[in-house]
Amino acid sequence: MINQFRNLNPVNLLILFAYTFFMRIAIFADLPEHLNFEFLEPYTKFFVKIPVQDFFSPAGNVFFAGIIIYGQAVLFNRVINNHGLLNKPGFLPALMYVTGASLFMPFLVLSPTLICNFLLIWMMDKFLKIGKSPNAIMIMFDIGMIIALGTLIYFPFIVMLVMIWLTLLLYRSFNWREWVSGLVGFLTIFFFVGVFYYWNDSLSMFYKIWLPLGNKFPSVFKIKYNDYLVLVPVLVMMVLAILQLRENFFRSFISTRKAFQMLFFMFIVSILSFYTKPDFRLYHFLLCVPPGAVLLAYYFSNAKRRWFYESLFLILVFAIQYFLFV
Repeated sequence: MINQFRNLNPVNLLILFAYTFFMRIAIFADLPEHLNFEFLEPYTKFFVKIPVQDFFSPAGNVFFAGIIIYGQAVLFNRVINNHGLLNKPGFLPALMYVTGASLFMPFLVLSPTLICNFLLIWMMDKFLKIGKSPNAIMIMFDIGMIIALGTLIYFPFIVMLVMIWLTLLLYRSFNWREWVSGLVGFLTIFFFVGVFYYWNDSLSMFYKIWLPLGNKFPSVFKIKYNDYLVLVPVLVMMVLAILQLRENFFRSFISTRKAFQMLFFMFIVSILSFYTKPDFRLYHFLLCVPPGAVLLAYYFSNAKRRWFYESLFLILVFAIQYFLFV
């Protein structure tokens, strides 16, 4: 499987499509009676009314979620190949994306974070262009607007604002215009949102949008460890990928080093942003899939012993299927 996806063969698109729905066998075998799809935050529904909550049947919900994941995987694969983050272009990023997006049952249905991953992949593409651009002001402005759109869909996406300044620290010398432009892009969207609230005499509701930013980061976590055993092979792969990256770090292009540092920060920010959501749900961690998939793809593109990396990947696939069924 891994060896097949190391090559940029169009046949892999068909195999990837079949694989995407193979990873969803468990939920198709035991479909829930009802699946809600909350597409927008309550403060967005105030001025954008899209009645999609009960639009899809459970089967339709899972099917369209699979189609979206497949589309995102192909788009994600193109971004990674265009920026040359792996040794050679192939379909490994797409394969790792689909695998990561199948880890848990909440990942297999339509959710706000699933929609936000389109924006996250778009952001990644723009972040990776910063080092090649003589002026990053407009890029950062665009990223700020993308983050604002993501925040309208899923509030924790707002924490991605931190990525603007972390990325600028990595890629560019200090320029106050570049540092401010991303925030201006973000505020431009919410300025119009605020105006709408003002016209409807609901400015106090607009103020409440920002209250979750004041939430305290939880110091105690209630975790059912059995639900997360599927992450064991993923963590093993992550460690192997980090060791591989460390070995090749100073032999890589400077742009590649900075790209992986940026993706590492994006992975961490995606995890930590959960604290802004009072009714936290597991599908939040779908935001970690794009940066995490790059790291896994990097390991499998550099791994030498075929019997080992193929076996490791099969163990992961079987583990995912087992824990989805039980």
